[in-house]
Amino acid sequence: MRMFLTILFIIVCIALCVVVLMQKGRDSGISGLTGGSSDTYWSKNKARSREGMMILLTRVLSVVAIVIAAVLNIKF
Repeated sequence: MRMFLTILFIIVCIALCVVVLMQKGRDSGISGLTGGSSDTYWSKNKARSREGMMILLTRVLSVVAIVIAAVLNIKF
């Protein structure tokens, strides 16, 4: 069981690294300097986009990695 959890933990950590590196930066670019409005159709529907999916996947993988790490830390 411990070996299975260790392998799963390694796979989840690698997947988490890949997902984080695939995300775009959060800088606001030129619109941040000029006070441009961020209230666009794209910003309102971001959760349904690829970026929204990446953010959700990052959160899920983070929680799974923390839970597996906690379970692996328990001394059997």
